[in-house]
Amino acid sequence: MQYNSSIKHLFTGKISQCLGLLFSVFLFLNSHFIFSQSKPNLLSEIEHLKKDNALKNAVWSVSVLNLKKDSVLASYNTNLSLVPASTLKIVTTGAALQLLGADFKFETKIQYDGILDTLTGVLKGNIYIKGGGDPTLNSEYFKDTLSLAEKWAKIIKDKGIRKIEGAIVGDASIFENNSIPSQWIWGDIGNYYGAGACGLSYNDNKFTIYFNSGANGTSTEIIKVSPKIENIELINHVTAGGTGDNAYVYGTPYSNYRVLEGTIPANKSKYEVDATIPDPALFCAEMLNNALGNLNVKISENATTVRILMEQNKFNSTERKTIHTHYSPVLEKIIYYTNLKSNNLYAEHLLKYISYKKNGLGKTTDGADLITAFWKSKGVDVSGFYMNDGSGLSRANVITTKMQTDVLNLISKDKSFSVFYNSLPVAGKSGSLGGLCENTFAENNLRAKSGYITRARGYCGYVKNRKGETLCFSVLANNYNCTPTEMKKKLEKLLIAIAETE
Repeated sequence: MQYNSSIKHLFTGKISQCLGLLFSVFLFLNSHFIFSQSKPNLLSEIEHLKKDNALKNAVWSVSVLNLKKDSVLASYNTNLSLVPASTLKIVTTGAALQLLGADFKFETKIQYDGILDTLTGVLKGNIYIKGGGDPTLNSEYFKDTLSLAEKWAKIIKDKGIRKIEGAIVGDASIFENNSIPSQWIWGDIGNYYGAGACGLSYNDNKFTIYFNSGANGTSTEIIKVSPKIENIELINHVTAGGTGDNAYVYGTPYSNYRVLEGTIPANKSKYEVDATIPDPALFCAEMLNNALGNLNVKISENATTVRILMEQNKFNSTERKTIHTHYSPVLEKIIYYTNLKSNNLYAEHLLKYISYKKNGLGKTTDGADLITAFWKSKGVDVSGFYMNDGSGLSRANVITTKMQTDVLNLISKDKSFSVFYNSLPVAGKSGSLGGLCENTFAENNLRAKSGYITRARGYCGYVKNRKGETLCFSVLANNYNCTPTEMKKKLEKLLIAIAETE
């Protein structure tokens, strides 16, 4: 009896242990299943978007490559041509790095013609600012205590020049006179982000209009403009109301007439709205003219430009002597701000300079053709790619996500990769990705160039997956039925799912 009792006790104990072990295994498997299900799944996210009513009338695409395995991880509509917005900048900056080199510097020369009397300090001739296509002259990203005009004025005076019997002449002839790509829209070109590339750009080719506003629905008052633009005429129709800067500036290059429409927030003091400088080369010449005047250097004629003189049939091509050469920061730093800040002006300068280097004149159309040919020569399939500017501001630009990932793949194998990679905004940390993918595996991991214009949004870049393998990706969506913010959230889920792949 005692023996049978012991057997029974042993038997029931084993059953309890087995049941306990089975229960533990069940809990582990169940929790693992729940955890796995809670992770975003890339393929299921793609399927979810296919059924999303907000994309019923949209065209969208995603392409993901594993760079380590050189294989396609996911793809959908990868051969469709879509509007890329600012994601186009990867095509421009990637080509510029390889065609010009990370250490390349733009050159701007201070020159004079005529005769310089070193005894009296009188120059019987003109001072020229020979533009070299540098977008960083007095740029907000590279400013110093003194403006460049002030530095150049000091250099000119230190050369012994005390009087100029001529003019300060801005020479932007390195680029075509038409600074605006033909496919940019009227609503963009008067605003700071629609500033075109000039052979002699200065101060980011923009100025700031300061407003005071009152109650909702009332008129606003322009209190000042900085820096001062000579003879600027501002027609102000901006009213108080709404949130944020919804004011738009309308005007064309070389015209001082600007019409201001839209709204700014109510009850604001010194509210800032940025607009494009009508003639950057003339503005640069005027800034140097004023700086020389402040140093008591007398100038007999008003500042002008080579373009204006040619239009007036007053331009004489004479031999010039160089007083000073100004060098830009290295291209590596320019690329950094082009991608991190999505700087349209910088991107357009890179496009036109590539044209100048090849053909002797910076033209948008030629630059686009040369960049397209460059990527094609690298083996990239450029079918379905139509490039109309360098920045992505034009809606006439179209590209495939397959091409974008192929370009990113090639860049990853180039010696300039680290420069390019470090220029891309970081999810949850910097640039346009600052508030994206927070508290996920993509945060501080995913790097991408974002893009947004009306009804077009996208992202392309790199991310490390759960295995530590580097992926490159492109996601683009056009003509969606939801708000831009809602579309951003939908694509954010897709980006997180890409990062979560194993």
